[in-house]
Amino acid sequence: MSQSLVDDPAEAARGPARPVEAGPKPDPGRRVDVRRLLRFVVRRPGLLLSVTVLVLVVLASFWPDLFTSQDPLKGVPSQNFRVPSGSHWFGTDELGRDVFSRVVHGAQLSLKATLIAVLVAFVVGGLLGVVAGFVGRWVDDVLMRFVDVLLSIPALFMSLALVTALGYGTVKVAVAVGIASVAAFARVARSEVLRVRQAVFVEASRASGARWYSVLGRHVLPNAAGPVIVLATLDFGSSILAVSALSFLGYGAPPPAPEWGTLISDGRNYLANAWWLTALPGLAIAATVLATNRIARALDGEWSRQR
Repeated sequence: MSQSLVDDPAEAARGPARPVEAGPKPDPGRRVDVRRLLRFVVRRPGLLLSVTVLVLVVLASFWPDLFTSQDPLKGVPSQNFRVPSGSHWFGTDELGRDVFSRVVHGAQLSLKATLIAVLVAFVVGGLLGVVAGFVGRWVDDVLMRFVDVLLSIPALFMSLALVTALGYGTVKVAVAVGIASVAAFARVARSEVLRVRQAVFVEASRASGARWYSVLGRHVLPNAAGPVIVLATLDFGSSILAVSALSFLGYGAPPPAPEWGTLISDGRNYLANAWWLTALPGLAIAATVLATNRIARALDGEWSRQR
């Protein structure tokens, strides 16, 4: 009877399949990946500090009451131009308003504008790049010539022209900054789509009769999205600088809204006797930009090499 079981082809085919299916193997794999990610971050003090800074900025943007309970718009004239101290970490301005609370609440406006700018650049630029790289032929030529025109115009100059046409305000500044960054996303997305489109597994999928939208959604987009996401992380820092620059020039939210660029613009008139009005908001911008750049560099090079 044992010999008949061994010789039975159906039983022999079913036999080795059971050990392969036994045991929940995907979950330990996910836990290992999380441990690797934590080890990767902890072993790099600069990256850990950058992640901490970015988390604090995000928390300040959505829950500013976690950091301060003072009203950023209410001032006490008798306490104007107070130097940084325990009661006022970033000092006070010319109207006696707490600068730290204004920086914390200003993170919400600046980060909202930055997120909108990156989203506009990611969606519009990514769509142009995917269509140009996947369709090819004359569509690629037309779209890339349009992208070349955008690249020939300095980003800040284009943002100024667009925000002048659109009008003042945080959202309009964000849209202008996002449109100015479309060309870079389109170039990166197109190059990645061209690279993935020529891969063997994509050719095999096409040869097997898969529809074009199936090839695009299942193979091309998932494998081409990595560098575009890294570029979005890098663009986050440059968008903060661009949004702050336009706010500094007076194109952002009207006073007394505490946008980061507006805080620096208001404090430049008092550099001689109140340096903290400009230096400390500028330090917040610099720390956020450096943190995002460090995280993008880790995602682009160090993490991909370790994987």
